[in-house]
Amino acid sequence: MEALILNLAPTGLLPTRAQTPHVPLSAEEVAADCARCCALGASMLHLHARAADGSPSCDRALFGELVAAVRQRVPQAIIVTTTSGRRAPELEQRAASLTLEGSQKPDMASLTLGSLNFSAEASISAPATVMRLAAIMKERGIRPELEVFDLGMVNFAKLLIDKGLIEPPFYFNILLGNPASAQASLLHLGTLVADLPPQSVWSVAGIGRYQALANALGVVVGHGVRTGLEDNLWLDESRSCLATNQQLVQRIVDQAAALGRRLASADQVRRRLGLAPRP
Repeated sequence: MEALILNLAPTGLLPTRAQTPHVPLSAEEVAADCARCCALGASMLHLHARAADGSPSCDRALFGELVAAVRQRVPQAIIVTTTSGRRAPELEQRAASLTLEGSQKPDMASLTLGSLNFSAEASISAPATVMRLAAIMKERGIRPELEVFDLGMVNFAKLLIDKGLIEPPFYFNILLGNPASAQASLLHLGTLVADLPPQSVWSVAGIGRYQALANALGVVVGHGVRTGLEDNLWLDESRSCLATNQQLVQRIVDQAAALGRRLASADQVRRRLGLAPRP
C-alpha cells in the first residue's frame, strides 16, 4: 500500500479554552503541538491564526508569526494556511496569508469550493471569490488544498480546471459528517471519490463524532486523512474524554500500523503534490 498522508488541523476557527484546555492558540503553542504531532507522523499542517484574545484572525502579520514559529520547529512540514469564509467572507481578508513572502509563504492554502451550512451558521464562498482565490494562489505559486463537502463542490473543481485556475496534481480534503452535506458513509465517500478528476490525491476528514469513522475510511481506502481539534474535540464518541492533537494523530498511526501501512514523510508528500523542497 502507498504511504498515508497525515494532515493535522490543530486549531481551526471555533475551539476555545472554555471548551477544551488542549487547543493550542498562540503561535508558539501551535508550533509546539505541531512539532509533537510531526514527530508521530504528521506531514501536513492546516493552520488558522488567532488573535491575542484567542479569537480567529485574518491578520497577515499574525499568519506570518504563526508560519515562522511552525517552520522553526518543523521546517520540512507542508504548511497550509486557511482562506475560510466561515467568519470572513471578504476576499481581502481571506487572501491575507497568500501575500506572505520568503520563509513565511505557505506551501498550500485551503480553498473551499462552495458555500454551505454548518450546524449553526453558514460559510459563504461565492463563485467569483473562489475563482479569484484560486487565481491568486496560482499567481503566487501556492497549491490549493481543495475542500469538498458535497458532490457539487467536486464539479466546481472541474470548472476551475477548465478555466486553467488549478493544475494537477490536485489535493482534495473530503470532509464528511456535516449535517448539511455528505455523510460519513461508504456510499457518500465512494460517490465523491468516483467523480474526482484524474491526477487527484485525496484525504478524508470527519466532522465531530464522525471524525474517527471518516479517518478509518481514509486509512483503509484513501490516500490520506485529516485529523485534529479543528474538526473534533473528543477522543470518544460518547464525549467523555477530551482529546489532544497528539492522541488524535496517534490513533491514525495505530490504525495504519495495524494495516501495515507506512506514513508518508513530508518530503514524500512534497514530491507527490509537486511542491518545492524545503532547504
